[in-house]
Amino acid sequence: MSIPSSASVVIVGGGVSGCAIAWTLAQKGVKDIVVLEKDTLAHGSTGRCGAGVRMQWGAERNCQLAQFSIDFFERANDILGYERDIEFEQTGYLIVAANEKEAAQFKKNVALQNSLGIPSVYLKPEEAKDIVPHIDTSQFVAATFCPKDGHLNPFHTTEAYALAAERLGVTILKHTKVVGIEVENGKIEAVNTTQGRIATPIVVNAAGGWSKEIGTMAGIDIPIYVQRHQILVTEPLEPVLTPMVMGFSYNIYIQQVPHGSIMMGRSDDTEPFDLRVTSGWKFLEEMTRTCGTLLPYLRSAKIVRQWAGHYCMTEDAQPIYGPVPGVEGFYLALGFSGHGFMLAPATGQMISEMILGEPLTIDVSDLDIGRFERRELFFEYSVV
Repeated sequence: MSIPSSASVVIVGGGVSGCAIAWTLAQKGVKDIVVLEKDTLAHGSTGRCGAGVRMQWGAERNCQLAQFSIDFFERANDILGYERDIEFEQTGYLIVAANEKEAAQFKKNVALQNSLGIPSVYLKPEEAKDIVPHIDTSQFVAATFCPKDGHLNPFHTTEAYALAAERLGVTILKHTKVVGIEVENGKIEAVNTTQGRIATPIVVNAAGGWSKEIGTMAGIDIPIYVQRHQILVTEPLEPVLTPMVMGFSYNIYIQQVPHGSIMMGRSDDTEPFDLRVTSGWKFLEEMTRTCGTLLPYLRSAKIVRQWAGHYCMTEDAQPIYGPVPGVEGFYLALGFSGHGFMLAPATGQMISEMILGEPLTIDVSDLDIGRFERRELFFEYSVV
């Protein structure tokens, strides 16, 4: 496919966020949209994530963003006209509280969630065992559960967005790397790629782990950093784990995917702050030990593979949305800190509304890049 000489909007990044933004803009009537991806679609963080989605948050706005996204995912096959299946399995999240302090916070979280119409419940350990029979109830003091949480196929979800966007006239260029962004008199003028130059007044930076590099091309120092996060997968097993099991203090999530394998991951502040995607023994040892503590049944499961991806982190683990002061036409959709996949529908909606000057469905205006300089950060406990 030849590269166009101009575009109304250029989106950098062919992950689920970039494709969601492109489709949403096209749905709203925007023409001449170009998505640039340096590799293949979902090659970066999207294709390497656990693809879990949950409404169980401890801050109202995060609950609302997740509600918006899950409502979309429930209808995505029809909305996007996808002939395959995004494989949205709403089997719930069981989130365990390791101590009384955490349990008290969970009670507050459930009260907030219920006030917003989220059907989460607070559980005693024995009630949690009814949902996950193989869990060791001596390892936690309480839990919460929401049956509408779940997980999807990240490749199918990205493809669904991309195909729907292309049917609306969006141009998606794969294996096309951005090498420069032209800014003149404080305004975006063009994007230079390995395939040529595209004149455009608007660039959306949705490049995930490479977002900081893209920002530098526009003369902006974006306050984010990249951290490696790892996942391991077991051999396929008989169905033993219906919901995702998650623990903030345990720093773990565990799920059984449709073909039977158990997928598990965790955060680690000692992981390298760079773009490497190699795997490490330390993660393997700590992951299997923690998993075996909560779910002893899995101690004998064979591990078949392990991989790593990137979290694009911000100081407060909240995303950066919106325009950049001083560079007219430069928009940010990044810094999701591990939650970009689950928020993709909301991201598409918010960024398209910002570009078009529409009222925001959910007010994310204070999640702008300027909050770090203002020191108006938004920390939430229910983040892992």
